[in-house]
Amino acid sequence: MRLDKYLKVTRLIKRRTIANEACDAGKVVVNDKVARASYDVKIGDIININLGQRPLTVKVLNITEHVKKEDAADNYEIIG
Repeated sequence: MRLDKYLKVTRLIKRRTIANEACDAGKVVVNDKVARASYDVKIGDIININLGQRPLTVKVLNITEHVKKEDAADNYEIIG
């Protein structure tokens, strides 16, 4: 699954266009490398999101095309 879509589906970023712009601006890092929106997310990837006041680091646990709002957080684990 594309990185921008994963960020939207898991509700880490509210809209896919915002996720896409964040990737283009270099604010999303996957496995210590700046990632493009088209990056193919894999289970076990470490994603750093540097938007707003505090950076967020998550580990990908699951990849699902459609997720209910209540189950969105089951796809990742917050590391820092």
